Amino acid sequence: PAYPVCAEKVEFLQAHWESDPCYAYYGVDGTICSILTYLSQIEDFCPPRPRWSRSVPPWHQQPRSPTEKVSGPAINFIRSRVERMSERWVFPPVNVQVLLYPGALAGSVGKHFEAMVNRGGPLGELVQWADLIASLTVLGHNLTFSNSQQHLIGAAPGRGSCPIQRPLTFDLIYTDYHGLAHLHGAMGLAFLHYQCRFRILDSFGTEPAFNLDSYARSRGYKTLWGSWGLQPQQYMTMFPHTPDNSFLGFVSAEEVREEEPESDTNRKDRIAIVYGKQEYMWQGKSEYVGWISEELETHATVYQPQGRASNLPTVIKNHGLLTQERFLQLLRRAKVFVGLGFPYEGPAPIEAIAVGCVFLQPGFNPPHSSENNGFYEGKPTTRQISSQHPYAETFIGRPHVWTVDVTNKTDVREAVRAILRTEPFLPREFMCEGMLERVHSYVTHQNFCSKSVPTWPPQSALRVHLGPLGQSCVNVCRRSSHVCEPALFRHLNSPAVFTR
Repeated sequence: PAYPVCAEKVEFLQAHWESDPCYAYYGVDGTICSILTYLSQIEDFCPPRPRWSRSVPPWHQQPRSPTEKVSGPAINFIRSRVERMSERWVFPPVNVQVLLYPGALAGSVGKHFEAMVNRGGPLGELVQWADLIASLTVLGHNLTFSNSQQHLIGAAPGRGSCPIQRPLTFDLIYTDYHGLAHLHGAMGLAFLHYQCRFRILDSFGTEPAFNLDSYARSRGYKTLWGSWGLQPQQYMTMFPHTPDNSFLGFVSAEEVREEEPESDTNRKDRIAIVYGKQEYMWQGKSEYVGWISEELETHATVYQPQGRASNLPTVIKNHGLLTQERFLQLLRRAKVFVGLGFPYEGPAPIEAIAVGCVFLQPGFNPPHSSENNGFYEGKPTTRQISSQHPYAETFIGRPHVWTVDVTNKTDVREAVRAILRTEPFLPREFMCEGMLERVHSYVTHQNFCSKSVPTWPPQSALRVHLGPLGQSCVNVCRRSSHVCEPALFRHLNSPAVFTR
């Protein structure tokens, strides 16, 4: 039969239609007629019936305007960054329908996040959201931005038992882990049907071992965030932590200017700026900062509540929290950007290097991980973090990045004295062009809804390298200036390849 479970579904709804308000919302009142109408028109378990005369639901009738203004410190930060950098973008025609829903800015979590924006809270995620929005706009896609759970388009009220009405109006939905949970609650049965369209902004990455709930449980991988069963490349990271996820990145607010004559505004002073906007980040680092202060005038941008005495060392010149533009002006004057060990893996060191600062950061021995560090505990990754910014340490390195033992005075002082005038440097992946290329490639080629074998990257891009025993694909490929690409594994995963 064409509708094999129709009778079963009718029987179920006769008994359970009052279990979720969404059924009544769609007109179910317990009668066979209303149940058959629902199962044929809202879901597709029963044969089509003549359409009812019920009016269109208000959320379907008047969708939220994609240009409607939302506000708040976090949203204002995103808007100001996009507007400030808009001169560097060019605009082609509209293409894909995209919903951007940062769940971290919605509900009670969003209220807490908003409260911290002007108090030295983390802005790295906002930087990435802003640059994703700018990139998608430049590439000509039609965007709808929302940070309201009530405006998840097409969601019926209730406990999530009913699907949203098909077809989904968005080709892609960018969200985060908080938003993923909100979508799951709002979309009900349609969540699994449309989850191939989700793209999850995930700063620190989600390894495949944490992605599948049954596997994670059987292997003892405990996490607060994973187990959604998505394709690993649907998770989009701040830095290229692992080839299993997609590296989204961001754009440095300051690009290297070629052959620009030195002026008073560009000349470096003998100063250092400490990377840490809240006082707790400075705890246990007074000796380390003191050694740097012996060599360089040391500045800070730490949030200072009114009426509260500062606990910073007296030699530190604290500017308080600065706007993005004023912070960049200060960076342009400095020779050194000093990491304290936290925050981990943020965008600020990349922007500092781009204006000619050297990034001085603590190395970690033993490395930080979910096994020994509270910050990474519960995150869906087993990465071993060798320094505050492993990307900068590994992919940039000296003379632009110095990783030191912050308990060793000689190590710190020698590093500071070796840091002379350093030319600005910015990896191409953090320029506008680099991010536009990545976003365009992902939107164009990543298709997690198709059952066919992926054709991107093409087989012609494959380069085979044989590594020593115990070396990972990532390390072997990196030594040859290539990247490990899981999408190409299928071309190698056969006995014939290994008998060549």
